[in-house]
Amino acid sequence: MRPGLRQAALAGLATLLAGCGQVADLSGAVAGGGAALASSNPAVGYAVGVSVRAGVTAGMQVVMRRRQRAEQDALAGVIGTLDPGEDGSWQVRHTIPIGNRNGQVRLVRVIDNPLAECREAAFAVEGESQWFLTTACRQAEGWKWAAAEPATERWGSLQ
Repeated sequence: MRPGLRQAALAGLATLLAGCGQVADLSGAVAGGGAALASSNPAVGYAVGVSVRAGVTAGMQVVMRRRQRAEQDALAGVIGTLDPGEDGSWQVRHTIPIGNRNGQVRLVRVIDNPLAECREAAFAVEGESQWFLTTACRQAEGWKWAAAEPATERWGSLQ
């Protein structure tokens, strides 16, 4: 096996073993090292490494936000179908079947006001022993997660 191919295989194996938390760091290190070797200039390698790490980190954050939004939309959709005190089941199936979740939800109360129809519900994730409280509101495209947190689109650049 050629030395360059062996290093690439080892880097790929290290990425798999390290988990998602290290993908950006390892990608930046490999790209930066390769750029430094190819250009014989460590400053170029450093710049490429930092840029690749930033790009991979941003890409992973976008993917994680989409996955979280899918979970929230699945839960809000079930909340919209329940009557007060009624229990239901929720589940989300991602395209890449890692992190699929399901659980129970109970509608606690309906919050009907002139601005929006909202519902407060308690939900649990299967395999976890605690319950969480959230709010979902009806929007033009259906029921949406309304708890104020960074995954909510209305916060824009503050996410």
